[in-house]
Amino acid sequence: MRINTNVSSLTAQEASTNTNKNISNSLEKLSSGLKINKASDDASGLAIADKLRTQVTSINQGISNGNSAIALLQIADKSMAEQSKILDTVKSKLIQANTDTTSQAGRTAIAKDVTKLLDQLNNIAKQTNYNGTTLLQATATNTASKTALSFQVGESNLDLIKTKNIRANVNGYSLVSLKGHVSNGAALSAGATAAAAGAFTRAFASAGQKAVDRAITLLNGYRGDIGSTQNQVESAVRNLMTQSTNIKAAESVIRDVDYAEESANFNKLNIISQ
Repeated sequence: MRINTNVSSLTAQEASTNTNKNISNSLEKLSSGLKINKASDDASGLAIADKLRTQVTSINQGISNGNSAIALLQIADKSMAEQSKILDTVKSKLIQANTDTTSQAGRTAIAKDVTKLLDQLNNIAKQTNYNGTTLLQATATNTASKTALSFQVGESNLDLIKTKNIRANVNGYSLVSLKGHVSNGAALSAGATAAAAGAFTRAFASAGQKAVDRAITLLNGYRGDIGSTQNQVESAVRNLMTQSTNIKAAESVIRDVDYAEESANFNKLNIISQ
């Protein structure tokens, strides 16, 4: 029999200390809802869960980028839809001018109308922008082509979706000659004859129709590219949303606590402690 060292008491104290520590850990899990609250709970699990969380954060930002890109593309498409209406009207006016039932005074009036319409076409190209970025030409003051836009829709820097160059203005549509003829014709008085310098004639109207037809074809090409790019972005966003959900579920399996299991464990530890 040992008197100086009560081994049984020491063993009981050690067991009690360990049980209380386990109760504290179990209560921490139940109160936080997490199975892993610190690296010592599961070092490898924490590393994997944190990597998954980072991946989800990146994917969610890619989804946000994609939704912003869709809004941008819709703005560009709607603006070019208005330009399409303008070109349709211009062609109709030129057809009206290219007939002998229209007088020279009528052609002068048509020239004034077409001048205003082409000015508005340029205004649309100048004013269409998203968050300060012009979409249909280089800048608000530069009528050169807008270089291809690219959108990162994904977590990798290589997950880029791009548009093509756009130059949706009078210069880009090769309507400079028509614009010059109608501007000169619009400057004349209503009583000017076809022989007057700068008069807008049937020949100019006929040539203008061909130019407008080419412009409409080019505009439709721009809109087709914008539409296909929007479809591509929307598909990428749907795919990313699925990835985000599944990766979040995988992280939950590693990081989140099973309340039923942990509650049973907590009750067991409390009974042992008592």
